[in-house]
Amino acid sequence: MTSGPLVVDTNVLVAGLIGSDSRSPPARILDALLEGRVPFLLSVALLAEYRTVLLRPKIARYHRLNATEIDIVLEQLALNAIVIEEPEPAPAAPDARDQHLWNLIHARRDTALVTGDRRLLDAKVAGTTIVSPTELLRIRPM
Repeated sequence: MTSGPLVVDTNVLVAGLIGSDSRSPPARILDALLEGRVPFLLSVALLAEYRTVLLRPKIARYHRLNATEIDIVLEQLALNAIVIEEPEPAPAAPDARDQHLWNLIHARRDTALVTGDRRLLDAKVAGTTIVSPTELLRIRPM
């Protein structure tokens, strides 16, 4: 079910960086990505979204990283990722703002989206695997 690469939604990345518990599911997933222990897909659009969100003042107050430190984290992620610069357009996402995620998870059949977004978790779309961070760690320990 989730043996292939992951696509990690921005909310999971942010939760992994700002959370106070280093053993929380988002923190464990982020550590696995940064250490190259799990394959994951990344596009230019998703990387840009990560950076934009992490630079928001409201978010930056929690992670306390400056722009250079954020870029170092994102560079490490990109070095460990399977980069698909511009994935082919996929069927319409449940939320149009998430189309870049949808394009990525449809780039490979065995890909799973990891998200905390309830709208995406509740979407029942044939041919897609969508799991929460907690559910992912239950079925694929890291």
